[in-house]
Amino acid sequence: MVTFKYYGHSCFMLDNGEHKVLFDPFLTGNPKATIKAEEIECDFILISHAHSDHLGDAPEIAGRTGAELVGIPEVLAICEQRVPGLKQHPMNLGGSINLPFGRVRMTMAKHSAGVAGGIACGYVISMSGLKIYFAGDTALFGDMQLIGRKDEIDYAILPVGDNYTMGLEDAALAAQWLNARHVIPVHYNTWPIINQDVKKYREITEAMSRAEVHVVEPGVELEL
Repeated sequence: MVTFKYYGHSCFMLDNGEHKVLFDPFLTGNPKATIKAEEIECDFILISHAHSDHLGDAPEIAGRTGAELVGIPEVLAICEQRVPGLKQHPMNLGGSINLPFGRVRMTMAKHSAGVAGGIACGYVISMSGLKIYFAGDTALFGDMQLIGRKDEIDYAILPVGDNYTMGLEDAALAAQWLNARHVIPVHYNTWPIINQDVKKYREITEAMSRAEVHVVEPGVELEL
């Protein structure tokens, strides 16, 4: 069993009862955050890119908890500058690694990186018998179909806020291309510029794909 714990914006944790894996921990300064950075306990932190609303508090949380950071080398270099001596596992697109909780494969994302020389990414996580895809911040791109062919995606965690990422229609098409069984929308309603009607997103997506859409409010948990 894996629990999805949503902390607002694109920050969430996957907890299988043995390991806690945190993603894009933008907590300090996040108006939707439901937990403080100093309250987080985790074993691993996966970072999609270096924009402040994704890199967030990652170095400080890793320094306090001893969590291992996973990300693009240029992104992890920023973490090391802020808090020297962190546990790190640098990766790049297409690479995979076996970690104590399961296998992680880094996928491409179509987005700016927030650091010179870096690139944005997503992840496919194999955990407790589930395949979970976190797209990070991204536009719709054709190779999402390949991600869905390579892995049978149980849960796709997709940005839907528009302006900086996919909007409702593109994120619905992403769910179709991924052939995901379930979708959890994130990266919306944090600020007015990314306000979205996620009920509309659920209607569009469930009409054009096999996915069941789960709208999870910040501070709420979902058993996957």
